[in-house]
This record gives sequence, structure tokens and C-alpha cells, in this order.
Amino acid sequence: MRQTWRWFGPMDRVSIDDMMQAGVEGVVSALHHVPTGATWTAEEIAKRQAEIGRMKDGSASGLAWEVVESIPVSEDIKRQTGEWKDHIAAWKTSLQNLQAAGITTICYNFMPVLDWTRTDLAHRRPNGATCMRFDLIDFAAFDIYILKRTGAAESFPEEIVEAARKRFATMSEDHQGQLARNVVFGLPGAAESFSLDDVRDHLAAYAGLDEERLRGHLIDFLSEVAPVAEDLGMRLCCHPDDPPFPLLGLPRVMSTEAHYQRVLDAVDLPANGVTLCSGSLGARPDNDLPGMMERLGDRVHFLHLRNVTRESEDVMGSFYEAEHLGGGTDMVALIAAALREEDKRRKAGRSDVSIPFRPDHGQDILDDLGRSAQPGYPAIGRLKGLAELRGIAVALSHPTEGLK
Repeated sequence: MRQTWRWFGPMDRVSIDDMMQAGVEGVVSALHHVPTGATWTAEEIAKRQAEIGRMKDGSASGLAWEVVESIPVSEDIKRQTGEWKDHIAAWKTSLQNLQAAGITTICYNFMPVLDWTRTDLAHRRPNGATCMRFDLIDFAAFDIYILKRTGAAESFPEEIVEAARKRFATMSEDHQGQLARNVVFGLPGAAESFSLDDVRDHLAAYAGLDEERLRGHLIDFLSEVAPVAEDLGMRLCCHPDDPPFPLLGLPRVMSTEAHYQRVLDAVDLPANGVTLCSGSLGARPDNDLPGMMERLGDRVHFLHLRNVTRESEDVMGSFYEAEHLGGGTDMVALIAAALREEDKRRKAGRSDVSIPFRPDHGQDILDDLGRSAQPGYPAIGRLKGLAELRGIAVALSHPTEGLK
């Protein structure tokens, strides 16, 4: 398992020097400043590689950009509207430029409108650490009373609607504003940021588009780009929905193992693969993460290892981002399954034996609390997670005490 670290570019409060001291082997990054739908040029790719390749004092870091996360998939592509064909063409050209630069693993997602959703970006834990949290009652209050989406109340159980009514009645204007900002925060470092009116406009544009049509559009997209990736020797890996259940009346198509299997079967190429995110998928009680690694393993091209604590066993429920070895996912079993998959690849003579993983998200602890890094991406919290994950992998791989 290859140890990587997400870096948002020069604006990231966690530096190249920091990640070197964390002991990572490779870097996950993206050109967040390039508008969605535009081509990633060779010049911009080379510039980011150079930034990753040097420390603050100008000396060589020895690190390389190994995984892209993400080339954005435009809303036009997801809806098949507007300039969607031009955007697919730009995506293909971006793949060619990345492959020419030696970067061959591309993570992406197909979530409509928002890349992830939380209601609290700094939820305080009893030990003083902070983490991101999704509170279903807060989200219902946002959807029904702040966004005022038509039919929003019908999207939630009656008891959640009533609890949201009571909670909203106690919210100050400042609290309402902060909740709205948290929900629409989107992807840290992304070129776009959304106002409530922007969200309403995007939701209106998805009116009438159900799960089957959105899945069909994903399959159409992959039917175009996966053969290009296959010819180039690249690997595409779709990130799951976050959270993995419908929100805002929008469909979800990558929330369960069955969702993934349908798309893998529809575009049955080795290049069409999975980003197995244990945090996103782990927010549903019916997702078996070690089992998914076993069954989908030959198409898992990238791992996001993090943990969440679910606050109910309902499919749609509240959760918070736990420590990497806490939460509801058995991380030891998941890493063991990943190591078994690597052993299968080694015996089969595959070139992609080592699966890249990154310690996804992390709680803000110690000096993180004053650094103001992107939510979910602290230095020390991720370093702690990486150390724990690395320790599991080393122990399980030990020649005398590890996997038999």
C-alpha cells in the first residue's frame, strides 16, 4: 500500500515540508484553479509538479504528483445539457496531458451539485479535538426552512421534520447563516463556491432527472473516457457519494456496492475502477467495507481510509468523523483485505500491485486548532491517522506475525 497525502496547492496551510516530515511517499493533488469543463494544459500540470517537487528553501522534495483528485466532471456532463460534449472532449485531452506527464491514476466523482455535505465543520469532541459532522436534524432545518426547497419536508421521516421545526425555532440569524455556509461549503479549494440562490438554480436544473437517468449519464461518460484511459494505461476511480444517501431531492448513483457493480459491469474495462472511501461508504450501516474490498478489489485503484461514527442505524442518519481507528469500520479488517488484494495482483504479475491510499480527513488536534487548514485536512490529525494506518499495514505484512 503506497502512502499518499492530499495537497491543495500553494494555498494549502499544510506545506510540502509538512508532508515530507509525515513520511508520505507520493502526493494527491489537482488543478483547483482551472475552471470546470476546461482542459488541464501541459503547462499547468508541469507547474503543479514543480511545486510538489521542491521544499520551502528551494531544495528538492523527492515527492511526485502520483494521483489526481479530481478532474471535475461538470454539471453539464452529469445532466447531458449545454456544452457537455465539449467538456468530455476537454476531459479526454486532460487525460492525455496527464499521462504524458507520468500521472496515471485519476479520481473523480459524479455527485450532483455538491461534492460533499456537512452541517458542522468544527464539531467539538469531549477531548477538545474538532471534526466535521453531518447532523440530520440540522440538515432538515436547512433544507426546509433556510433553503425552502419545495417538497423538502417529504424527504425526511416525520420525527426528523418535527425535530427540525423545533431546532430551527431556536436558531439565531448567525446560526442559520453559519449552517447555510457549512452545507454549501463544497470541496475545499474548488474554483466554485455556491450561494443559496446558486444551489436553488442547480437543483432546478436537475428537476426530473432520476437515479436511472443519472446512472445512464455516468455510463455514457465512462463509455467515452474509459477507453481513452485504457489505451493510455491509466486508471479511473470513482469516489462514492458523500454522504451515501439522497439529499436535496437529488439522485445518488455511487452509494452502495450494488451501485458500483452496475457501473463496473456496464463499462467492463480495467481502467474503469473504484475509489474505495471507507468514510463516505461507512456512513451507511448496510455497507460492508472489508467485504467490498474483497469483492471489488481487482478494480480498486485508490483508497481513502477514514472512519465515521454513525449516530443511528438508519440509512439516512447523523454521523461525525471519528479517529481513523475509531468509528464503525473495522480498519484492521479493511487493510487486511487490501493487502490480500495486493498479494493477488503480485501473483498475477500486475503492474499496479501497490494500491495508493491516503489518510482521508482527520480531526483537528494540538496545533491544528490554530492553523485554520481546509476542514477535514489538518496536518497533525492526518499525521496521526497515517501513523496508525501505517502501523496496521506493517504489522499485517510482517514476515513472522503478519497475514498467513
